[in-house]
Amino acid sequence: MSATRLSPGAATLARLSRWLLPLFVVAVLVAMLLPGGGDISKAAAVGSSKCGTFNLAVNNWVGYEADAYVVGEVAEKKLGCIVNYIYVDEQVSWQGFASGQVDAILENWGHEDLAQLYIKQQKVALDAGPIGINGVIGWYVPPWMKEKYPDITNWKKLNSYADLFKTTESGGKGQLLDGDPGFVTNDEALVKNLHLDFNVVFAGSEAALIQAFRTAQQQKKPLIGYFYSPQWFLSEVPLVKVDLPKYTAGCDAVASKVACDYPTYHLNKVVSTTFAEANGPAYQLVKNWTWSDTAQNLVAKWITEDGMSPEKAAQKWIDANPDKVNAWLR
Repeated sequence: MSATRLSPGAATLARLSRWLLPLFVVAVLVAMLLPGGGDISKAAAVGSSKCGTFNLAVNNWVGYEADAYVVGEVAEKKLGCIVNYIYVDEQVSWQGFASGQVDAILENWGHEDLAQLYIKQQKVALDAGPIGINGVIGWYVPPWMKEKYPDITNWKKLNSYADLFKTTESGGKGQLLDGDPGFVTNDEALVKNLHLDFNVVFAGSEAALIQAFRTAQQQKKPLIGYFYSPQWFLSEVPLVKVDLPKYTAGCDAVASKVACDYPTYHLNKVVSTTFAEANGPAYQLVKNWTWSDTAQNLVAKWITEDGMSPEKAAQKWIDANPDKVNAWLR
């Protein structure tokens, strides 16, 4: 499958030519043999005449890519959907609900402001339930630093170590390395409100952030930065979390005044209202789909470290877990 950015483009035409004619024939033959039906397994039998096009947002971290391609491969191979993978930043992807360019976001990390706007006010999106994974965001150091500086994970001690983290990009202060600027982050407010002698510097991507932590551990270089779980890389380098002031309900309500740790995110799915109301096979699949951080990390590692295409990695997991896939198709 090809990737698009909020537009199906030529790749969709190719998929149409590949799928439409044979699926139309199958649909006609099955319709002659079967009485009407309503559940997702019967929808699978009649192919794309029931499913149609499924526009699936893919946000820019590999765990989400694992989510998307497992769901997308099931939608394509089991339900006959024409799947468009829409690669787009997580916050921008919500805009696609109103335009019809995005049917589903599979891994939402909070975004209460966007939920308020698109779900409660505009009513163009709906919460489609949890994915079965809790997300954690925080500040981390490589294991060697915790061993050498045992109190470095106490945020109150960070200023005494700030000089260790200075770089050419950090403006004479310690560097706090973040990932993609589009990720959920309160770090600039945290640095300011906790009166820390640090500046936030963005690595630019998840891959760059991972490589920075890998190098820091291998070469014993000082590094403190933003990271999160689930993330397959934590099985390679078990980063150590810094203890920031404890999160309490509402402590992050005003973005500019945040002075507490991140909450635990109960990751959920969000779908367009139109997609949900159509109640087609792809929506039923999204609603039923849940999995574990272990499964996500495995597929993500196959993509990132083992060099598999997202499609092949997803299909490998699908082939190895038929019972779980069948539960999504109930």
